[in-house]
Amino acid sequence: MIEVGKKAPAFNLKDQDGTSHRLSSYAGKTVVLYFYPKDDTSGCTKQACQFRDDLPKFKKSKAVILGVSPQDVDSKAKFAGKHDLNFPILADHEAKICEKYGVWQEKSMYGRKYMGVVRTTYLIGPDGKVKQRWDKVKVPGHAEEVLEAVKSI
Repeated sequence: MIEVGKKAPAFNLKDQDGTSHRLSSYAGKTVVLYFYPKDDTSGCTKQACQFRDDLPKFKKSKAVILGVSPQDVDSKAKFAGKHDLNFPILADHEAKICEKYGVWQEKSMYGRKYMGVVRTTYLIGPDGKVKQRWDKVKVPGHAEEVLEAVKSI
């Protein structure tokens, strides 16, 4: 995990439309970088839809929202299209960026261990440093909590 106050690791990932996004392209802006386990699952859909619905408030605070998970661009396109997601959903299909940010971890379900994304959100300031981090995010109310933190930057 990247500690608060540290520089956020660089990345270059494609979104649902195949457009590349680099963290450096957002220099001078506040970035909400949220990592989620899987496209079009119930918790991930609820989280994405909360950010979608609150996007005008984030834009008013001059913040950018970027979602990241390990599925490919096609999966992102289907997910974004199905739920009218109006912000970039980035494909980290090799989980390299998930690893850089420390969210690719061993998980367990029904006694079976596997590697996957632990739901985590990073708030990156205009200076490229981590201002706040939410670990093992619980979806209800999360977008509002992040928005309050954005307003304090």
